[in-house]
Amino acid sequence: MGSDVDGVVIGDEFKGYTLRITGGNDKQGFAMKQGILCNTRVRILLKKRTTLYRPRRTGERKRKSVRGCICGPDLAVIFLKVLEKGIGEVPGLTDSERPRRLGPKRANHIRASFALRKKDDVRKYCVNREYTKKVKKGETEIEKTFYKSPKIQRLITEKRVRRKKLYAKSKKDKWAASKEAHVAYEKLLSKFLKEKKAAYKESH
Repeated sequence: MGSDVDGVVIGDEFKGYTLRITGGNDKQGFAMKQGILCNTRVRILLKKRTTLYRPRRTGERKRKSVRGCICGPDLAVIFLKVLEKGIGEVPGLTDSERPRRLGPKRANHIRASFALRKKDDVRKYCVNREYTKKVKKGETEIEKTFYKSPKIQRLITEKRVRRKKLYAKSKKDKWAASKEAHVAYEKLLSKFLKEKKAAYKESH
């Protein structure tokens, strides 16, 4: 897994192509796992945040069968990624252009895609998706066009700036209030100790 191979290994139609092995399954359907350096199936203890396992309870671990990451004759399926395109076209893969269905979502990524400045409004450059839907109007059904656009992430709006200022002010006020409370407590404590000292002197 992860190694690059020449496309001629698969067939002459892949001449000039460079392919990368991204995974695969053996004849029984067990998936290959990166880091298991063998070409057989092994049983390993899996935990949270590892591939091929999703824990159902907190702290749960499970011993499961996984296929090693080294290719062998027992593989039924192998997954490949095209790194470099060759001379010929592969039908259903490289013969037609497929544009991105969704555009960038993060504000900075939109700026980078359209070469925008900081002061430009990224909301105008968000990629909208157009789709038609049948809507009832009285007794008849008509086709209406709708537009879908993603919610822009990390977008600094006036509301965000205002909230940030309010949060900073509240934090500062809390710090000042706690400092005043501490000073008042120290004064009260010193007053109490003086009174106690005076009372002790009077009694003796």
